[in-house]
Amino acid sequence: MIARVPASSANLGPGFDTLALALAMYVEVEAEPANSFGVTSYGEGSNLEVSDGYLGARVVERVLGHSKVHLCVRSQIPLGRGLGSSAAFAAACAAAVGAEDPFSIASWFDGHPENAAASVFGGFVTAAEVASEYVSNRLPVDPELAAVVVIPNIELATKTARGVLPTDVPFEDAVFNMGRMGLLIAGFADLDRLLPEATQDRLHQDFRTLLFPNSARILEVLRESGAVASCWSGAGPTMIGFCKATEAVGVMKNVEHRLKSDDMRYSVRAINVDLSGLIIADSYGPGFQPLEVASL
Repeated sequence: MIARVPASSANLGPGFDTLALALAMYVEVEAEPANSFGVTSYGEGSNLEVSDGYLGARVVERVLGHSKVHLCVRSQIPLGRGLGSSAAFAAACAAAVGAEDPFSIASWFDGHPENAAASVFGGFVTAAEVASEYVSNRLPVDPELAAVVVIPNIELATKTARGVLPTDVPFEDAVFNMGRMGLLIAGFADLDRLLPEATQDRLHQDFRTLLFPNSARILEVLRESGAVASCWSGAGPTMIGFCKATEAVGVMKNVEHRLKSDDMRYSVRAINVDLSGLIIADSYGPGFQPLEVASL
């Protein structure tokens, strides 16, 4: 069985642990029975050590009750960059070994459901844990919406990024985020209504700037280069800007030009929104070829 799922950008500014957008960057997992667990990996994460704590092995064990499977992994999603690589990989592994509900399994391993929801269902999603179950719904998304991502050549672990967040939230900050989240949902449904202020946030982005000081400048460069709004992608360090698909390549080139003098190296990409989510196939064929991969 072969499963392919897209990357995701979560939070999107005000929608902390709630909103996510599926992006056309993928991880693919092919699973076959074996005498013991094994992995062949290509692309992003191919240098990752396969130890007892390897996520793929833990997902397989949870689904099947054993790990006698060989996984062939092909990934375009860089690790530790705020693009939902862990949730996508968990969902793809679960689906590849026949899980009935890859979304819930990936959510359980990730600890929150929005990344997994975007990867499994595609599009723009909202997700939450309700009565000890993970639930998700698709939200309207303008077909012209596209993204430009700035991916630094450094990793930022989600655990580290969460560690700098406050435990208490002022009432006015909670209200601020709720209002901005409404603006964002409306703006993604109709790009003509998207405002730069829609991605403003008071719950996580400013605190995480301490971990990646370049973020403030990159967010500004994205807007100056033509993105309507910009924000952190997940826990970072990737920054993401939103614009019309017809303008995405131009925005990308402008960002590359403005950042080329920086000491830090970045990969800047124009990416469409993925609307399909999880795709499962029994085998490769004329309409479904192995995912093309290349590391950053």
